[in-house]
Amino acid sequence: MQTLIPSDTLHQYFPHALHFSLLKSSKTHQETQQLHAFSLKTGVFSHPSVSSRLISLYADPNINNLRYARSVFDRIQHRSLLLWNIIIKCYVQNQQSHEAISLFVHMLGHFPPDEFTFPCVIKGCAKLNALEEGKQIHGLVLKLGFGLDKFVQGSLVNLYSKCSEIGSAHQVFDQMGEKDLVLWNSLLAGYGRCGDVKAAMKVFDEMPEKDCFSWTILIDGLAKCGDIETAREIFEGMPNRNLVSWNTMINGFMKAGDVNSASKLFDRMPTRNLITWNSMIGGFESNLHFLEALKMFRRMLEEEFRPTHATLVSVISAVSGLASLGKGRSIHSYIVKNGIELDGVIGTVLIEMYSKCGGIDSAVTVFETICRKKLGHWTAIIVGLSIHGMAEHALKLFLEMCRIGVKPNAVTFVGVLNACSHTGMINDGRGYFNMMINEYGIKPTIEHYGCLVDIFCRAGYLEEAKNIIREMPMRPNKVIWMTLLNGARKHGNAKVGEYAAQHLIELAPETIGGYVVLSNMYAVSGEWDKVSKVREMMKKRGLRKEPGCSSIEHKGVVHKFIVGDKSHPQRKEIYSKLSEMRDKLKLAGHVPDTSQVLLNIEEEEEREAELENHSERLAIAFGLINIEAGCPIRIMKNLRVCSDCHSVSKLLSKIYRCEIIVRDNSRFHHFKNGLCSCKDFW
Repeated sequence: MQTLIPSDTLHQYFPHALHFSLLKSSKTHQETQQLHAFSLKTGVFSHPSVSSRLISLYADPNINNLRYARSVFDRIQHRSLLLWNIIIKCYVQNQQSHEAISLFVHMLGHFPPDEFTFPCVIKGCAKLNALEEGKQIHGLVLKLGFGLDKFVQGSLVNLYSKCSEIGSAHQVFDQMGEKDLVLWNSLLAGYGRCGDVKAAMKVFDEMPEKDCFSWTILIDGLAKCGDIETAREIFEGMPNRNLVSWNTMINGFMKAGDVNSASKLFDRMPTRNLITWNSMIGGFESNLHFLEALKMFRRMLEEEFRPTHATLVSVISAVSGLASLGKGRSIHSYIVKNGIELDGVIGTVLIEMYSKCGGIDSAVTVFETICRKKLGHWTAIIVGLSIHGMAEHALKLFLEMCRIGVKPNAVTFVGVLNACSHTGMINDGRGYFNMMINEYGIKPTIEHYGCLVDIFCRAGYLEEAKNIIREMPMRPNKVIWMTLLNGARKHGNAKVGEYAAQHLIELAPETIGGYVVLSNMYAVSGEWDKVSKVREMMKKRGLRKEPGCSSIEHKGVVHKFIVGDKSHPQRKEIYSKLSEMRDKLKLAGHVPDTSQVLLNIEEEEEREAELENHSERLAIAFGLINIEAGCPIRIMKNLRVCSDCHSVSKLLSKIYRCEIIVRDNSRFHHFKNGLCSCKDFW
């Protein structure tokens, strides 16, 4: 250790005036450590003034070494109330309020608290939102006669305001004589937090003075309550705006879904900080403006702001929303280049991103590189593998996770049950459902029952699925009924399909998918009069079927296709490739399944042509033209893949010796060498 105070000087002072030397000379962490070591070596550590000064120095915000402060505290045999107060305050300042409260309880066995103890420990309760503990301490305050101390009262107002116990906060506030601006702001924030805008406005009007924080509290409260227009008026009327008020207003606009107003305000700002950028990027992402989120991220980097973990989580989530693998890899490269750890949430969202973008191998690689795997990482990879139909791998990881003592949660079991669903593992599915309840004490939610219904529906056990729905402890939602309807469609059971559709339309008449699936069922069986009735019902209710759309990314650009699309710049090459694909498919023995044509077309050739123009066929043709040989063709589709396109994709993967990965609205299909990862079970 570097000697910052000459040894001869120390010997000159020790032991007679060591406490004086400590009080006067030490200013830095290194000096304090040196004096600490010397006090132990010379045996004067036990002198009350020395040990007290050491704790004070370590607890001082300029040094703030809680570990050393606690080690000194633990070595002192006869601790004064002052020392207890110092160490409790140090824990609160270091965001370890649980330990501070535990120390306070322990202290009660030695000393009664004073007017310095109470404000600190009450502040700790406020940070933890520990209302019940705070109320108990308030009782002790009154019992020991500190109820009128203004610092104690102020801390109580802050506690009750932060815990949304606004009545108690106002009661303490009214008992106070002199009230400073901090107290008025605490009360104002409490009303804003409770959503009582009228009372907040009243407090705001009564305040003898206001600062930027006062105005910002009111704006934030109004925005959170949905009164964004009043918040806008107050913001525009502020006499002086600071960066916090600008950020609060931007955040309010984003929470209200008004991304345009947020963007305009952002452009008006005189200065910006990381919170500003995070509010914009996170706001765009949460409002599903994924491209705008990525553009804002690029702009942030250009202006030389370093992203935080929160920034990267929002950006990766935006990439997931776009299903853009190229952009995702670019963000991942940035993370690796800047040495950012994947042990936390970033690792989880990165695994999720690769899974949703079709790069399940990359998701597995990210998972394997994380040294300290947490539950979120395990859950993300299990869910990812399950939607890719890799049930064996998903369940193997689940069992490994349980073996090493990582306790699964409700979301983990959703992934496990989905894995069973996509591969028809009925007995395993029911077994894991029971394991969740009996071994881990997790109460099934409607999502878990939905997975169980899906397992039986996909396997064709429709009556069993109906029984599960009847026995559910909660009312089935539209997802449950849609699952049963899809199962009925898949297995050609019109009776169950009509039963599910009836319940779905009664519960959620705006659900377009219900009408579409029912109409498709009738179309497949040739009941065109019923198809017309369903479509007429949709027309009367102002509902329109979402057109099938497939997208494929190439060189950072996403290309979208709809059925029969001829708007693409490469349309000639694409339709030429479609013709080539048709010829090769015929040579391979493919017979089009024209039952998948859901239009009333009598001519067989026209029905076949309709199939050939499906959006995923156009996307595959584009991929065969443009994607480099050996690289997978990755396609995202908004609707379910039809049976004929599924058969065609398998054959094309063999004919052109390529891998085709298709994500529909249910799962991923990996076509390779004439086979699909779903094993024709989807």
